Amino acid sequence: MNIEKVVFGFFILLAFTLNFGFVMGEIDVPHQHDVFELFLAMVVSFIATVIKFGDRTQVGALHLATSLVADLQLIAAALVWGNAMYVTQVGMTPGVTSMVVSFSAGALAANVVSVVLLIGETLQHRR
Repeated sequence: MNIEKVVFGFFILLAFTLNFGFVMGEIDVPHQHDVFELFLAMVVSFIATVIKFGDRTQVGALHLATSLVADLQLIAAALVWGNAMYVTQVGMTPGVTSMVVSFSAGALAANVVSVVLLIGETLQHRR
């Protein structure tokens, strides 16, 4: 067992599951989407991105691209959330919540692609 591959897979799956947990629920109901889960999804996604920098293969480039897309989507979600709460002070209205969850769902789609790439890469690897 390669511990580097275990850590790589762990952070990819953790980023996916945290993002999935945040997106679950009604899209416009603020209390169903926790800010700490969004924060954890961002932190784990950033860690997964840093880990992907070392892989110089074509699949590694796709992993990095999907991770960068997920990071940008999560940053956009956090900026919308922060803007609504602290700049305009309108709070988490159904419209703002829908926008935050939509950006996070975009990150979830990128994480799904990353997990599919990981599974495909794992299935091609022979002992």
